[in-house]
Amino acid sequence: MLITLRAKEPVVPSHLALRRAVGIVALGLPFALAVPWWILRKSVESSISGYYYTDMRNIFIGSLCAIAVFMLCCRSYDRNDKAARTFSALCALGVAYFPIEPDSRTTLHQHQIGIAHYIFATLLFSTFVYFCLVSFKMTAANKNAARKQLQRNRVYTGCGYLIVASIFLICILKLFKVEHLIFGLDPTFCFESTALIAFGIAWLVKGETDMPGATEDKTPIRTQETSPIASDELQSGGNFPPSTVCGTEQA
Repeated sequence: MLITLRAKEPVVPSHLALRRAVGIVALGLPFALAVPWWILRKSVESSISGYYYTDMRNIFIGSLCAIAVFMLCCRSYDRNDKAARTFSALCALGVAYFPIEPDSRTTLHQHQIGIAHYIFATLLFSTFVYFCLVSFKMTAANKNAARKQLQRNRVYTGCGYLIVASIFLICILKLFKVEHLIFGLDPTFCFESTALIAFGIAWLVKGETDMPGATEDKTPIRTQETSPIASDELQSGGNFPPSTVCGTEQA
């Protein structure tokens, strides 16, 4: 039988790594699409979805599929959280495989698929907001939030509101037909990027949780301790009633 020098728990690091993977992919997607394309063509598309019709299509689709897979594989806390992750994964796949309609020579079929793309994208960003403002801030019923978790909750809240603000600004600027912002970038691309970056940061922070000190267990744990006098009696063969004390344990 093979014996390891130190016991390890591979399950915990694996699902934390999946969370960090979601964050890295979401955080890096705008740059992975825009930077190489700008180097090649000296231009930036009007939206992240617009890269579907460029040579960066595989990165766009692959990143969304990776996010979907990571969402499905990440550990869920309850049925609501599992349903939200599954729904978010389906929306990510919908955004990937129902492309936005092209800028020119659009057919009726492409227009209909484009409508489906906008629906999936809106629902996907809505799930991002849910994760940041609700799911990530949940604490088990028998635990108290530690100081580090409260600090992380502020990050989740800020990221969630940034996503909401980004979606709102996309709608407002489209309504007023604002076509360019700083450096000539399209508002849709800019604020889609800020929403993805905020979501990525939230998942990276979430990838550091479930470690010791994240929460404090408030359920009393009964343990037994032997007093020095009782220890002497044990050595001399005497009998004694064990003393029992209450304590708390950190998760």
